[in-house]
Amino acid sequence: MKFFIATDHAGIAIKQDVIEMLQGMGHEVIDLGPFNTERVDYPDFAHALSLEVLKNSGTQGILICGSGIGMSLAANKHVGIRAALCHDAYTAEMARAHNDANVLCFGQRVVGLGVIESMLNAWCATSFEGGRHAMRVEKLEL
Repeated sequence: MKFFIATDHAGIAIKQDVIEMLQGMGHEVIDLGPFNTERVDYPDFAHALSLEVLKNSGTQGILICGSGIGMSLAANKHVGIRAALCHDAYTAEMARAHNDANVLCFGQRVVGLGVIESMLNAWCATSFEGGRHAMRVEKLEL
């Protein structure tokens, strides 16, 4: 799978760890920045990542900020993006299985690397169940 990843200044410290986890699982990762710790505005990076996911069919995204909240709010402004703020493997699995989420959001100040690894494993191992969930997901696009 191909992932795009972006953070803000509050998420950059763990970005390389996340990239290496995904690459270790055999995934391609495109880093959309930032590339230093200078203060940036999270919506700029959430919007850039969302546009790339929408433009590149079958790709997914990872957005990291301090809490994950701002990134998920900004990404979900884009029709076709279903950005899920997750805190553990269960929420990551349900986001994929029931909501067909295509962008995983989390907060560097909220979850540690062990939890992140378990979230990535659950996210990547889970497919959208469709069925009764498909109609609900369609209603998100209104």
